[in-house]
Amino acid sequence: MIPKFDERELKIMKVLPGFMPGTQIPVYDTPVTAKEAYSSLIHKKPVWQITNYETRLFSPRVNPDNIARAFVYDGSFVPGVTNTTGGKDMFGIEWEYVPKVGGSMVRPGVPFISNANEWYDKVVWPDIDSWDWEGSARENEEYLSSDCYNVCWFLNGWYERLISFMDFQGAIVAMIDEDQMQAVKDLFDKLSDLYIRIFEKYLTYFPKIDGFYIHDDWGSQKETFFSPATAEEMIVPYMRKVTDFLHSKGMSCEFHSCGQLYKQVPNMIKAGWDVWCGQAMNDTQRIYEEYGDKIIIGVMPDMFDPAVTSEEEQRAAARNYADRFCNPDKPSVFSFYGASVLTDAFREELYKQSRIKYGKE
Repeated sequence: MIPKFDERELKIMKVLPGFMPGTQIPVYDTPVTAKEAYSSLIHKKPVWQITNYETRLFSPRVNPDNIARAFVYDGSFVPGVTNTTGGKDMFGIEWEYVPKVGGSMVRPGVPFISNANEWYDKVVWPDIDSWDWEGSARENEEYLSSDCYNVCWFLNGWYERLISFMDFQGAIVAMIDEDQMQAVKDLFDKLSDLYIRIFEKYLTYFPKIDGFYIHDDWGSQKETFFSPATAEEMIVPYMRKVTDFLHSKGMSCEFHSCGQLYKQVPNMIKAGWDVWCGQAMNDTQRIYEEYGDKIIIGVMPDMFDPAVTSEEEQRAAARNYADRFCNPDKPSVFSFYGASVLTDAFREELYKQSRIKYGKE
């Protein structure tokens, strides 16, 4: 059972670097570890309101995609050195690092294939057995030995992979072109099989992984790229194949998908995702009210400027947030995109109120 809140829990045991430059995260004298708290959330038995410091990002360089995408976060990470180059992904597609944005992209205009039906003959599937799994396991033993919930990030899902092969315009047409749709489905199905094989390697060589965070962007600032019906037919079955596998191994499945995706939330649920933290253009409070009993939603707070908001007003905002979104029978997480309001006062009050709401003897 989760113990009731005790004021002594507010003692600060350590301070971590914050998400925003120059900020810090106080870690309280919590009744369970961060790992245990996040695991409890996934099992719908929340201990306190998760604010994302509880997880550790794991994106190992053994996977060529992570080097190509300039997104290596593991035991080999060196600030200012790692993640400043692009390169070839697991399929040999070249990604170019763009310093101004701090990330990589496939150079547009010269797609690898111009029609989805070409993939059967042109795509060379990666030899994942040749990757240095044992070396990576040694390299990451200490990195994964923390009291955080280790989340393995996996880039280039299904539609994102199609974009890497065809550029955006070609990929979006292929999703609805009757002459290409079966080829897309076959590709996505084979991708799912490949991803499952890769995840089996992850679970063998990195047994301290707790869950997976898989990317597949579906939308723009204003609208989803394709209709819910298209997503349900073309992507959901192949995602579900992967989430079913990961769930069978006791892993959590968090979905990363950028854009305005209110219309697609039912498809996220059908695809088997446990958590989705949508970007700020989404009305996450509305999404929580409508779908929060079926998928854990990252909920944005009502934003305020900490510089002109009194401590009592900040605490009142935290209490209001907790009253609305810290429901033991319908848990949520605090949206990463609202991190600018996580002042010391707001954070402490949110922790306290969520512990009171979630705590039981």
